[in-house]
Amino acid sequence: MTESVVSVGIDLLAQAVADQAAPVFRVDWRPPLPDTEQDLATVALDPLRPDANARALERVLGVQALLVDVLPAHEAVGLERGEFLHAGPPITWERASGPLRGALMGGAVLEGLVDTPDEAAALFEGGLHVRLEPCHHRRSVGPMAGVVTPSMWMFVLEDPATGARAHCTLNEGLGKVLRYGAYAPEVLTRLRWMGDVLGPLLQRAVRAAAEPVDATAILGQMLQMGDEAHNRNRAGTLMLLRDLGPALVSSGADPADVAEALRFVGGNDHFFLNVAMPACKLALDAGRDVPGSTMVVAMSRNGTDFGIQVSGTGDEWFTGPAQVADGLYLGDYGPDDANPDIGDSAITETAGLGGFAMATAPAIVRFVGGSVPDALATTRRMGEITLGENPRWSVPVLEFAGVPTGIDVTKVCRTGILPQINTGMAGRVAGIGQVGAGLVTPPEEIFPKALTRLAALTRERADARTPS
Repeated sequence: MTESVVSVGIDLLAQAVADQAAPVFRVDWRPPLPDTEQDLATVALDPLRPDANARALERVLGVQALLVDVLPAHEAVGLERGEFLHAGPPITWERASGPLRGALMGGAVLEGLVDTPDEAAALFEGGLHVRLEPCHHRRSVGPMAGVVTPSMWMFVLEDPATGARAHCTLNEGLGKVLRYGAYAPEVLTRLRWMGDVLGPLLQRAVRAAAEPVDATAILGQMLQMGDEAHNRNRAGTLMLLRDLGPALVSSGADPADVAEALRFVGGNDHFFLNVAMPACKLALDAGRDVPGSTMVVAMSRNGTDFGIQVSGTGDEWFTGPAQVADGLYLGDYGPDDANPDIGDSAITETAGLGGFAMATAPAIVRFVGGSVPDALATTRRMGEITLGENPRWSVPVLEFAGVPTGIDVTKVCRTGILPQINTGMAGRVAGIGQVGAGLVTPPEEIFPKALTRLAALTRERADARTPS
């Protein structure tokens, strides 16, 4: 009889045995996150959980996101003068990070509430005539600082089966842009052009197109073409330009404006990100509010806090400190210049894209750091903390398996594996803009917090079923 060794956890011992020519079976086992054992046991015994998770995941996978309109935010989500949306969980001006403050200051100038960014700081400190609200609370998502003002134009995506909608602003490009906290005159000039020219042009094109742009289908094609739909969107942007280009050209608008719009979109590889994000938001919103479900429906950061929302716990946020990404820096910038992670764009990872689909985009490692083997390993590892796969979005190099989808709070707590996020890095000081890009994970403690709430709800349901 041939003897073999099972090795759990310590690879050094496994390698020593293997060097002696004995068969070794390696088991990648980790202890659960600290102090989660009791809550894990409680939630594991919840009779609602298996069906609830299956139903929540099925709803997410059943959504088709179509680009149906482009509207100013005051029309799309009812944003009024003095109201500002932002990325991440709720936050006040006093706790806001540098890039979020910078974006709010620039947004106030854009809306004519003040004449200069310096005056805007006093406006927000007073707080009498302004109101801050998370994008997620208005069926929207915003990249980086995620600041939305009433005059900004937004993509409108809709699920034809339910009529549900999700929204996101238009992408400004990279570098010194408002979403990274920059507010220099050229930033505001670009935003005014986007409001006066680009937004109305895109509205005419979307409304005149032969059929709505199918964002869900484009996302599937992108993964076959080397994008992961968070930090790499080149193929998606070109496909969007392909679908809207004819309607833009035939719109009857000033040819010079059309040419400038085509140059802007074609020269902005990240333009499609702002379509991908609301497509993911639309899908994940369909999985909300399923009692007993442990599936994460939002991961989001405001530059100070990182928050998640879970299907079975309603609109409650579970938060911890946002982390600084580990990655590559632009020019002379370094870790001391970077703000902690910020943005709603982790909605892509929540849906199975971005860091979860790293294996589809090995070229991304040149932008965020790491190696090609790291990219493949990351996608496989994310499969250990998710409820299933998305057959619409497949990974060619992994035998066309669907991307891992449906982050499960219990699996994160049981394995200690944290979701991997591809992200840009904003400068810590308001006004700087982008300083780099890299990889980041959520703070570990937010998942046990969510698990504790799920366990409490489980016990409440059990008590309600017990005869008095």
